[in-house]
Amino acid sequence: MDESKGIDAMTEWYFADGQERQGPLTADELRLRFQRAQINLATLVWREGYPQWKPLSEAVDELQLQNLSSAAENLGSGFDLRGDYTAIDNGTAPLPGTGGGTHSPYTAPAASSYAGTAVVSGGDVVYAGFWKRFASYFIDSLVVGVINVPISLIFNGIGAVSGNESVGVVMSLLAMAASLVVGVAYYAGFHSSAGGATLGKMAVGIKVVRGNGERLTLGRGIGRYFGFLLSSLTLMIGFIMAAFTERKQALHDMICDTVVVDKWAYTENEHLQEPGLGTVTIVILVISGLATVAAIGLGIAMIGVIASSMS
Repeated sequence: MDESKGIDAMTEWYFADGQERQGPLTADELRLRFQRAQINLATLVWREGYPQWKPLSEAVDELQLQNLSSAAENLGSGFDLRGDYTAIDNGTAPLPGTGGGTHSPYTAPAASSYAGTAVVSGGDVVYAGFWKRFASYFIDSLVVGVINVPISLIFNGIGAVSGNESVGVVMSLLAMAASLVVGVAYYAGFHSSAGGATLGKMAVGIKVVRGNGERLTLGRGIGRYFGFLLSSLTLMIGFIMAAFTERKQALHDMICDTVVVDKWAYTENEHLQEPGLGTVTIVILVISGLATVAAIGLGIAMIGVIASSMS
């Protein structure tokens, strides 16, 4: 009797279907699902001994998927795993059920899409620390700035061209009001969305939820934005609090009963949470540091030019 076959039969496999974990299955049952195109090379799978979930494409040898041909024959895609193993290796092979194409088996599957709205309690929760939050805010401030700068230029430009002091004041007030509306719409809108994250938070892999993991309502998202402004008025102490509080809450989080957590927190995929900073966060922090140094250097240079012109 083939000893590897005996071990194979005893191994329990699981696969991710959306946010649901399916299993346990034997290796034969998993291969059968693959043959029927019920799962594909991008489907996340796990068995005892794996440190984390991985795409099925990384278990091709272990499950002997390269020996299966009926899936390709049944689908009529012309994709033969036995004859195109190199394509699986380099990520150019089409997936079963796609009808061909260049979709990579390493493309994130549906199960790895941004965390949904279902709340799963009782699991581990990784709270986003000060530096992850800072990195996300750096991106968000750039996005909001790109929107607000042209608006401000337009309103203030109209005031300047008018030559009327009263019109200039009104235009300046309108520019500030527009800036406030953009900020509320951006932050409250994204924080109350299904993902609970702004573009910056999506980039670093975190989201904002209620203290119990529930999605924010639009009203709470708006309230949190004004709480955010309050944290700004405390000489930034409100933000720094996130580095020392138990659940890494800033002042506005405490006021609004919100927490900033890993995007996989409060889901069935809690094992995918990233407790460290992560590569994206580190890169953003380095860029923000260089930008700060450049801004300080530019400011010093301008002061020097002004001083020399006055002497």
